[in-house]
Amino acid sequence: MKPQEDAFGQQFWAQYSGIESFEVMEREDGYIDVGDPKLYFSEYTDWAPFEQKAMAFVKGRVLDIGCGAGRHSLYLQEKGFDVLGTDNSPLAVEICKLRGLEKTEVMTIDEARFRPNSLDTILMMGNNFGLFANFKKARRLLKRFFRMTSKNAMIIAGTRDIYRTENPAHLRYQEFNRRRGRMSGQIRMRLRFKEYASKWFD
Repeated sequence: MKPQEDAFGQQFWAQYSGIESFEVMEREDGYIDVGDPKLYFSEYTDWAPFEQKAMAFVKGRVLDIGCGAGRHSLYLQEKGFDVLGTDNSPLAVEICKLRGLEKTEVMTIDEARFRPNSLDTILMMGNNFGLFANFKKARRLLKRFFRMTSKNAMIIAGTRDIYRTENPAHLRYQEFNRRRGRMSGQIRMRLRFKEYASKWFD
């Protein structure tokens, strides 16, 4: 990843440095949404109840895909779990290290390759189940994850029900997807922060 493409990491770096920042998500149809990077640094007591409950199902050796600023990985590490936090953002991974995460690696979901039976939990919180992008890619990666994990391993994921919306812009985009043979909930987007912009991704 080129430095100018790491908009995700740059917003984290600003937040980590005490500079108020923001997360801008731009969809391919021009729709813009804004998020608050503080969420990525939040403590367990401030998480949504479903995220808190999800942590009770974690076991053994953990791979946190798309770990961001490391909030889930750091919590689990503190609880004694063997956790590897991965993210495609070099700056996000650097911030995880600065915050005390012992095992980190710059890695995309496509690059996640581990020995058979080497993981017990794959964590995909923060809507990261969406990193599968489409049905074909999901089948390919899930088969690989099956080989990497132990017999009773679990994927613990966060996502959302895209049909629970009355926003006309979202409904138009879902129809646009269906007309071109994509799943209704697929999104092609990029992240923006100041002069930084990620590549477009699904």
